[in-house]
Amino acid sequence: MWQTISEHIGSSLGAPFAIDTTRSVGGGSINSAYVIGNAQQSFFVKINTATRLTMFEAEMEGLREIERHDAIKVPRPLCAGTSGGKAYIVMEYLSIHGSRSGGATSLEQLGIDLACMHRVTQEQFGWRRNNTIGSTPQINTPSFDWAGFYREHRLGYQYQLAAEHGYGHLLRRGELLMSKVDRFFTAYQPKPSLLHGDLWSGNYAIDDEGHPVIFDPAVYYGDREADIAMTELFGGFSQRFYSAYNEAYPLDSGYRIRKNLYNLYHILSHLNLFGGGYLGQAERMAEQLLSEV
Repeated sequence: MWQTISEHIGSSLGAPFAIDTTRSVGGGSINSAYVIGNAQQSFFVKINTATRLTMFEAEMEGLREIERHDAIKVPRPLCAGTSGGKAYIVMEYLSIHGSRSGGATSLEQLGIDLACMHRVTQEQFGWRRNNTIGSTPQINTPSFDWAGFYREHRLGYQYQLAAEHGYGHLLRRGELLMSKVDRFFTAYQPKPSLLHGDLWSGNYAIDDEGHPVIFDPAVYYGDREADIAMTELFGGFSQRFYSAYNEAYPLDSGYRIRKNLYNLYHILSHLNLFGGGYLGQAERMAEQLLSEV
């Protein structure tokens, strides 16, 4: 496998590349991850089963989508492929600040850069291809109707998966909530903004030069509030980040209610990926949202 990856890197760079060192590093709960390199260059590699190649191809395309707008730093993707029953993705290796803070200025810059990325828009919600949230398919069929897109391709998809996983009682309340999704958008019409799509604290860092970096995206074009909402779901983002973001691109006053609608998607996703520990939270969030409408 490493020989194949070495050759693929070489063909992508247009010059031979030989791996001298291979070091296992943390790669999250889904993939194995490595830093590989030689005296001249290092790369970050994620490994999964060969059936996950499309996941890596979508990730590579998502990183390129963010990179080409030059709003916020991402690791530059190089190549993806399969070898020996394994799929891999290779990208630029970035040296990350050990504390993940990098100082107040870096965290403020993260807010400014994210606001800049969110100002990148297109005509329709969704994206040109499907990708994944974690390892679960994320459907991005383009639509001009945000409420309909979110109802069908975000909440509806996850509620149906939950029913298939034995949580059918959730679907009954979920159907009621989904029938009322339009009511959250009576006075607010979001633009189709470029989103990271999975922006929890484990998917950003500060590099050794103090630049904010985001990675592991689940890219699509949607309401920018969805990205901000997820930053609040598990914590890890400073008040300086939020202040800088709001100064650069103020949020609508209705965000405080809609953030639970957006975070319900991620809690349902975690329920489907990791099990019943998220069941109670999913139930409570749905009831709270129903009480708002």
